Amino acid sequence: MSAKIVPPSLEDFEVLAREAMDLIPVALAVHAKDVVIQVTEFPDDEVCAEMELESSFDIMGLYQGIALDEKSIEQSGTMPDFVFLYRRPILDYWAETGEDLRHLVRHVLIHEIGHHFGFSDAEMEALEAQATAEEKARDKP
Repeated sequence: MSAKIVPPSLEDFEVLAREAMDLIPVALAVHAKDVVIQVTEFPDDEVCAEMELESSFDIMGLYQGIALDEKSIEQSGTMPDFVFLYRRPILDYWAETGEDLRHLVRHVLIHEIGHHFGFSDAEMEALEAQATAEEKARDKP
């Protein structure tokens, strides 16, 4: 009889997200400290409609807020910026690809945090490469 595999819980994902945030370079993390990381099972119906998703599995993460390069003093007092990580779509992608779950969560989080900074895709890739290098350096004895 084989052991039952239990997928990571919402709480497990929150731990993975915190660990991923710890890998963001300090110079950037200072400006992202007020971003709220929210882990949910799926995007809500409003997000699915706004994004014109065919399925709630079509998105693994979402940044909601005003990018730093677009903020002004008039926007003080607005809601905080959010990064949503969607557990079930991430698990589905993980099961399909076999990619390391920690790396996948980090990838999605860094991509969404990149929107907070107004980064291009190339800048987000560079940020992820830097986080990967720092993680490898920490793991060395």
